[in-house]
Amino acid sequence: MLTKKNISPRQLSLLTSLLLALPITIGFWVIDNFVAGIIAGIVIFTLAFLLIDFVLEWFIYRKIKLIYKFIYQTKASKREETYYKYILPRKSIDEVSEDVEKWAEQRSAEIATLKSNEAYRREFLQNLAHEFKTPIFAIQGYVDTLLGGALENPKVNRRFLENASKNVNRMVALIEDLDEISRLESGEQPLYKQNFVIQELIKDVFESLSIRTSEKKIRCSIKKGCEQPITVFADKEKIRQVINNLVENATKYGKYNGTIVASIYKTDDLYVLVEFSDDGIGIAEEHIDRIFERFYRTDSGRSRDVGGTGLGLAICKHIIEAHKQIMHVRSKLDVGTTIGFTLQSKRE
Repeated sequence: MLTKKNISPRQLSLLTSLLLALPITIGFWVIDNFVAGIIAGIVIFTLAFLLIDFVLEWFIYRKIKLIYKFIYQTKASKREETYYKYILPRKSIDEVSEDVEKWAEQRSAEIATLKSNEAYRREFLQNLAHEFKTPIFAIQGYVDTLLGGALENPKVNRRFLENASKNVNRMVALIEDLDEISRLESGEQPLYKQNFVIQELIKDVFESLSIRTSEKKIRCSIKKGCEQPITVFADKEKIRQVINNLVENATKYGKYNGTIVASIYKTDDLYVLVEFSDDGIGIAEEHIDRIFERFYRTDSGRSRDVGGTGLGLAICKHIIEAHKQIMHVRSKLDVGTTIGFTLQSKRE
């Protein structure tokens, strides 16, 4: 069925030629005779069709073909040349318009992504420069002071050297974390998966961090009802690193006499959900979507004063994604935070 939505250039030429020839044919028929009208109509219809078809093909669709070539921005293969030459001209103007609109939407999305990536890159470089600048300037200050005469002063020389050493260690930790993220992103760091009981690993981490948690009198435990051993299939040491980072974060931003509770659930026969909840300062809603970004720190509470490289959660996310699993976070200011991840269930 012929509609204005799917009319082709050839059909448009035929219709226009018919509209031109029909009145002239009728005029000749009325004024002169039927045969002259038919002959005039055929001649006018043929000439009009050839002219209109030529104009549409060479002056309009030739430009459309160029637009398609610009859209795809590639050197056409033989198949594509055939498409441009024989198939494309049969498309309607509306179809071409839809193709161009889709291309424009894709380009707009790509441009928006590029702008977002560029903004993220600038922010990342600024944060990276700041993270390195702080310990470097501190080291420079201590060294210059020592070289300026303080080296001979036993009251300050050891203290200055110890402070310089702490800043060197901070830089080393920062470089190691950046290197680990790069290897995780590139896939250069293989995973050594095995079956292990997740509750046992959590207890090990709680024990290893007991000195830090006891300083703030934070109680670490496994949620009641989640004690039954559940076996997961993952890289044990990598998951240990994830749990260690999450418990350290919960300790840093937890309150005195607070709690850290681990919950473990079998969501189905394939996956296990692991969550760590604290009752600390919490995270404002506007920051939640960004806490896994490198160096991202929220405005309230989560400052550089509490230490760390600012890469812990980013590393956690990369490790979990390397396992082809996901992380999630729920939080509310002055109530607490829950961060969790899924793991694959025991593999037989």
